[in-house]
Amino acid sequence: MSKKAKIAAGGAAAGFILLIWLPWWAALLIVLGVPAAAYLMLDPSQRHRLRRVTRKELGR
Repeated sequence: MSKKAKIAAGGAAAGFILLIWLPWWAALLIVLGVPAAAYLMLDPSQRHRLRRVTRKELGR
């Protein structure tokens, strides 16, 4: 299993556990809010590099 697949499986498991323990709107807020907050904490140069790498990989 690749590293990205392991991360995706862990994220899906964490999301499922959150849906069981919290109301659906709180789980959705956490699942969407954590990556958004992490992205906003990056420096502008890091955001630019992240967007550039993502576009390059999409072109494959």
